[in-house]
Amino acid sequence: MSRLYKKFKEEVVTELKKRHPGKSPMALPVLKKIVISMGLGEGLKDKNALQEHSDELALLSGQKPVVTRSKKAISNFKLREDQPIGLMVTLRGKMMYDFLDRFCNIVAPRIRDFRGLSSKCDGRGNYSFGLTDQQIFPEINLDKVKRTQGMNISLVTTAKTDEDCVELLTLLGFPFK
Repeated sequence: MSRLYKKFKEEVVTELKKRHPGKSPMALPVLKKIVISMGLGEGLKDKNALQEHSDELALLSGQKPVVTRSKKAISNFKLREDQPIGLMVTLRGKMMYDFLDRFCNIVAPRIRDFRGLSSKCDGRGNYSFGLTDQQIFPEINLDKVKRTQGMNISLVTTAKTDEDCVELLTLLGFPFK
Protein backbone atom coordinates (compact mmCIF):
# COMPACT_ATOMS: atom_id res chain seq x y z
CA MET A 1 0.00 0.00 0.00
CA SER A 2 1.25 3.45 -0.86
CA ARG A 3 2.34 5.69 2.01
CA LEU A 4 0.01 8.51 0.94
CA TYR A 5 -2.92 6.12 0.38
CA LYS A 6 -2.42 4.75 3.89
CA LYS A 7 -2.45 8.32 5.23
CA PHE A 8 -5.62 9.01 3.23
CA LYS A 9 -7.43 5.95 4.60
CA GLU A 10 -6.37 6.42 8.22
CA GLU A 11 -6.11 10.19 8.78
CA VAL A 12 -7.70 12.16 5.94
CA VAL A 13 -11.01 10.27 5.83
CA THR A 14 -11.50 10.58 9.59
CA GLU A 15 -10.67 14.30 9.48
CA LEU A 16 -13.11 14.85 6.59
CA LYS A 17 -15.82 12.98 8.54
CA LYS A 18 -15.23 15.31 11.52
CA ARG A 19 -15.45 18.42 9.33
CA HIS A 20 -18.57 17.22 7.47
CA PRO A 21 -20.62 15.24 10.03
CA GLY A 22 -23.82 15.08 7.96
CA LYS A 23 -22.19 13.67 4.84
CA SER A 24 -22.18 10.02 3.92
CA PRO A 25 -18.69 8.47 3.74
CA MET A 26 -19.32 7.87 0.03
CA ALA A 27 -20.01 11.59 -0.51
CA LEU A 28 -16.63 12.69 0.86
CA PRO A 29 -14.20 14.04 -1.77
CA VAL A 30 -11.67 11.57 -3.16
CA LEU A 31 -8.78 11.91 -5.61
CA LYS A 32 -9.86 10.12 -8.82
CA LYS A 33 -6.93 10.56 -11.21
CA ILE A 34 -3.89 12.64 -12.12
CA VAL A 35 -3.33 13.63 -15.75
CA ILE A 36 0.16 14.73 -16.81
CA SER A 37 0.42 16.25 -20.28
CA MET A 38 3.17 17.81 -22.38
CA GLY A 39 2.52 19.91 -25.46
CA LEU A 40 5.57 19.53 -27.68
CA GLY A 41 4.80 22.11 -30.38
CA GLU A 42 8.19 23.52 -31.41
CA GLY A 43 10.05 20.45 -30.25
CA LEU A 44 8.67 18.32 -33.07
CA LYS A 45 11.01 19.89 -35.60
CA ASP A 46 13.63 17.58 -34.11
CA LYS A 47 12.85 13.99 -35.12
CA ASN A 48 14.00 12.43 -31.85
CA ALA A 49 12.27 14.93 -29.53
CA LEU A 50 9.06 12.94 -29.29
CA GLN A 51 10.88 9.76 -28.25
CA GLU A 52 13.14 11.57 -25.76
CA HIS A 53 10.26 13.36 -24.05
CA SER A 54 8.22 10.16 -24.09
CA ASP A 55 11.03 8.36 -22.25
CA GLU A 56 11.31 11.20 -19.71
CA LEU A 57 7.56 11.25 -19.07
CA ALA A 58 7.58 7.45 -18.68
CA LEU A 59 10.38 7.75 -16.10
CA LEU A 60 8.69 10.35 -13.95
CA SER A 61 5.17 8.88 -14.13
CA GLY A 62 5.95 5.17 -14.10
CA GLN A 63 3.91 4.27 -17.17
CA LYS A 64 4.13 4.73 -20.92
CA PRO A 65 2.61 7.99 -22.22
CA VAL A 66 0.03 8.22 -25.00
CA VAL A 67 0.89 10.33 -28.04
CA THR A 68 -1.76 13.00 -28.68
CA ARG A 69 -2.34 13.93 -32.32
CA SER A 70 -3.78 16.97 -34.05
CA LYS A 71 -7.43 16.70 -35.03
CA LYS A 72 -7.29 19.01 -38.03
CA ALA A 73 -4.77 20.85 -40.17
CA ILE A 74 -3.97 24.50 -39.38
CA SER A 75 -1.75 26.13 -41.97
CA ASN A 76 -0.74 29.12 -39.83
CA PHE A 77 0.88 26.75 -37.31
CA LYS A 78 2.35 24.49 -40.04
CA LEU A 79 0.27 21.69 -38.58
CA ARG A 80 -1.10 18.76 -40.52
CA GLU A 81 -3.95 16.48 -39.56
CA ASP A 82 -3.02 13.47 -37.39
CA GLN A 83 0.45 14.86 -36.64
CA PRO A 84 1.84 14.11 -33.13
CA ILE A 85 1.70 17.26 -31.00
CA GLY A 86 1.98 16.09 -27.39
CA LEU A 87 2.15 13.37 -24.77
CA MET A 88 -0.25 12.45 -21.99
CA VAL A 89 -0.35 10.04 -19.03
CA THR A 90 -3.35 9.28 -16.80
CA LEU A 91 -2.45 7.91 -13.36
CA ARG A 92 -4.95 6.09 -11.17
CA GLY A 93 -4.78 3.99 -8.00
CA LYS A 94 -1.42 3.21 -6.44
CA MET A 95 0.59 4.96 -9.18
CA MET A 96 -1.45 8.14 -8.62
CA TYR A 97 -0.80 8.21 -4.87
CA ASP A 98 2.90 7.38 -5.38
CA PHE A 99 3.30 10.24 -7.88
CA LEU A 100 1.49 12.74 -5.64
CA ASP A 101 3.59 11.68 -2.65
CA ARG A 102 6.82 12.12 -4.63
CA PHE A 103 5.65 15.48 -5.98
CA CYS A 104 4.69 16.91 -2.58
CA ASN A 105 7.72 15.67 -0.64
CA ILE A 106 10.58 15.54 -3.14
CA VAL A 107 9.83 17.55 -6.29
CA ALA A 108 8.06 20.65 -4.94
CA PRO A 109 10.90 21.57 -2.54
CA ARG A 110 13.35 21.35 -5.48
CA ILE A 111 11.55 24.09 -7.43
CA ARG A 112 13.61 27.26 -7.41
CA ASP A 113 12.12 30.09 -5.27
CA PHE A 114 9.16 27.89 -4.36
CA ARG A 115 6.68 29.51 -1.98
CA GLY A 116 3.74 27.19 -2.59
CA LEU A 117 1.18 26.79 -5.34
CA SER A 118 -1.94 28.91 -5.72
CA SER A 119 -5.06 27.44 -4.14
CA LYS A 120 -7.30 28.47 -7.04
CA CYS A 121 -9.25 25.58 -8.56
CA ASP A 122 -11.26 25.38 -11.78
CA GLY A 123 -14.73 25.88 -10.27
CA ARG A 124 -15.68 22.20 -10.46
CA GLY A 125 -13.47 20.76 -7.73
CA ASN A 126 -10.40 19.96 -9.85
CA TYR A 127 -6.93 21.46 -9.54
CA SER A 128 -4.49 22.11 -12.39
CA PHE A 129 -1.03 23.65 -12.45
CA GLY A 130 1.92 23.86 -14.77
CA LEU A 131 5.63 23.24 -14.42
CA THR A 132 8.12 24.96 -16.69
CA ASP A 133 10.90 22.42 -16.38
CA GLN A 134 11.03 18.62 -16.24
CA GLN A 135 14.50 18.64 -14.67
CA ILE A 136 13.18 19.11 -11.13
CA PHE A 137 12.17 15.44 -11.03
CA PRO A 138 14.96 13.29 -9.53
CA GLU A 139 14.27 10.44 -12.00
CA ILE A 140 15.43 12.55 -14.96
CA ASN A 141 19.13 12.24 -15.84
CA LEU A 142 20.31 15.83 -16.36
CA ASP A 143 23.09 14.76 -18.75
CA LYS A 144 20.59 13.32 -21.25
CA VAL A 145 18.24 16.33 -21.33
CA LYS A 146 18.72 18.28 -24.57
CA ARG A 147 15.96 20.84 -24.13
CA THR A 148 13.74 21.83 -21.23
CA GLN A 149 10.08 20.97 -21.54
CA GLY A 150 7.20 22.05 -19.34
CA MET A 151 4.13 20.05 -18.43
CA ASN A 152 0.59 20.45 -17.13
CA ILE A 153 -0.59 18.40 -14.18
CA SER A 154 -4.32 18.07 -13.39
CA LEU A 155 -5.62 16.57 -10.17
CA VAL A 156 -9.19 15.35 -10.71
CA THR A 157 -11.29 14.89 -7.57
CA THR A 158 -14.89 13.98 -6.80
CA ALA A 159 -15.31 17.25 -4.87
CA LYS A 160 -18.25 19.38 -5.97
CA THR A 161 -16.79 22.70 -4.83
CA ASP A 162 -13.36 24.30 -4.89
CA GLU A 163 -13.30 24.55 -1.08
CA ASP A 164 -13.74 20.79 -0.73
CA CYS A 165 -10.99 20.19 -3.31
CA VAL A 166 -8.52 22.50 -1.54
CA GLU A 167 -9.44 20.96 1.82
CA LEU A 168 -8.79 17.42 0.50
CA LEU A 169 -5.48 18.33 -1.12
CA THR A 170 -4.33 20.24 1.97
CA LEU A 171 -5.03 17.21 4.15
CA LEU A 172 -3.06 15.07 1.70
CA GLY A 173 -0.09 17.42 2.17
CA PHE A 174 -0.23 19.38 -1.09
CA PRO A 175 2.05 22.47 -0.95
CA PHE A 176 -0.35 25.45 -1.14
CA LYS A 177 0.64 29.03 -0.27
